[in-house]
Amino acid sequence: MAERLLSVGLDVGTTSTQLILSELSIENRASSFAVPDMEITDRRVRYQSPVHFTPLKGECLVDGEKIRELVMAEYAAAGITREDVDTGAVIITGETSRKENARAVLAALSDFAGDFVVATAGPDLESVLAARGAGAVEWSEQTGKPVLHMDIGGGTSNLAWIEGGKIVATGCLNVGGRLVKYDESRRVTYVSPVIEKLCKLKPGDSVAEEDLKPVAELLAQALEMAAGLREPTELLEMLWTEEAGEMRAVVGADPYKNTVMSFSGGVADCIDRQLPWDSFGDMGPTLGRAIRASRLCRGVYRLGEYTIRATVIGAGCHSAQLSGSTVFYKNVAFPMKNLPVAVVSAGEQLDATRIREALSAQEGERVALALPGIAAPTYEQVKTMAANLAMGFGSRPVILALEQDMAKALGHALALILPPDREILCIDNVRLESHSYLDVGAPVGPALPIVVKTLVLSR
Repeated sequence: MAERLLSVGLDVGTTSTQLILSELSIENRASSFAVPDMEITDRRVRYQSPVHFTPLKGECLVDGEKIRELVMAEYAAAGITREDVDTGAVIITGETSRKENARAVLAALSDFAGDFVVATAGPDLESVLAARGAGAVEWSEQTGKPVLHMDIGGGTSNLAWIEGGKIVATGCLNVGGRLVKYDESRRVTYVSPVIEKLCKLKPGDSVAEEDLKPVAELLAQALEMAAGLREPTELLEMLWTEEAGEMRAVVGADPYKNTVMSFSGGVADCIDRQLPWDSFGDMGPTLGRAIRASRLCRGVYRLGEYTIRATVIGAGCHSAQLSGSTVFYKNVAFPMKNLPVAVVSAGEQLDATRIREALSAQEGERVALALPGIAAPTYEQVKTMAANLAMGFGSRPVILALEQDMAKALGHALALILPPDREILCIDNVRLESHSYLDVGAPVGPALPIVVKTLVLSR
């Protein structure tokens, strides 16, 4: 019989904050004599909040207490209490994606649910979340067609290029609807520094839609360039973010032939809707109209099933299992909760540099590194792997999840070369994926119970 979990997803973005409440059906697919293999069999959205403007202190610092008040009010509107919630995820996106914001939100929501994952989503993760949440990945997989998905929000546009249902490149541009803001008297209150050279408007200026059109058209042209529909110029180079991703390298080549355009985000919500230009106190509707009139929408294009809500249609799910029995742990305080997972795939060079890169891409000091491992390794192979891992982890706690049965030998090898007070955990017979989170419980016999949390982004 299916178990039901109540899951909350909260997206705190540059412009908007929104909450979704989902009911997940979880079933054990394993036989009665096997280790549990939990799988989501159904997800039903029970409640969607209105879209709120993100409460900020200044331009980009999230007001944690107001976020808490907002969430409490939405819980009341949904008819639930904190005790009803089993799991959830808070994703901080766009320009609000800063470590101090993560701390503010985590502090404000710390007593809501112990199983909440709070993550700042950098451009790569945000691109992946939006493309999956909008259904672009699934659509590409079903149709076999390549898709270029653009999630156009308040401060940035996150891009994902998808082939055969696989995301093969991501990118990020400083293109968004809140780069120019104005008040009720239609006086400009903010012009983002990233477009000061493109925009004649200054704070205090009176504004009409005609004043916004030129900069909106330039931003749409930059998106066309990123999509390979217009020859790249200095404009595109100016608007790439520092974390432009792999997309920057392929623009101007021939990867986008016959690619279907796909859109999500707050601005995408304005593409096919005739909203008044001053609906939101920003240039979002004007930018949406510029995109609709651009080359991006002259061919086949699709809007996500969810546009403004693409990054928050899912929250955390639980997959319970046991590690292998040959584990190693030293100086570990159980339980360990919400460890972000970094993955080094089979075929990649496992040297100290690659290990450092994988770990630094995740938030915080405590990161679980997932490795394929070596089947039937020799002593020299274990010793070499341990040396590379020790250098790669540096002063971090060493937390490893291996697919192959070698955790105990590797743990002992690490203990010989690391300081005696270093925290070491090695588990095996576990396969983890990127963008997931790991819980590890106290030992059960010779094994450790683990829970893998992923984001629920399928329909």
